[in-house]
Amino acid sequence: MTEQLILEKNYFSISEVSKVTQVKPYILRYWEAEFKLLRPARRISGQRKYTRQDIELILRIKDLLHNQKYTISGAKRYLLNEKREKNKQLSFPLEKNVLALDFLKEIKNELEKIQRILISS
Repeated sequence: MTEQLILEKNYFSISEVSKVTQVKPYILRYWEAEFKLLRPARRISGQRKYTRQDIELILRIKDLLHNQKYTISGAKRYLLNEKREKNKQLSFPLEKNVLALDFLKEIKNELEKIQRILISS
């Protein structure tokens, strides 16, 4: 499967994912059972439909297991910790950003003034 085909498609069968990742289908099914983060959607017929994000995760798992020599339980912990850290980076407490919040309120007030001027014109 060429990269062009990967870019054109949104969903992939297990055989296509196997070709792209060089991971056998039975291993992909096993990884689904082991890694909670890997949960491809299913068609009505029950066939798996993998997304690009699923493929990226599979390649990440493959790298951890084969290249970095993690055990399956070690790779699970690593990926879960990585996800937690990513979620921590996305969240930020508002009390630390009081200045930014005040600035946004000021902008909102100015925009409301402009809106009233435009409406009254």
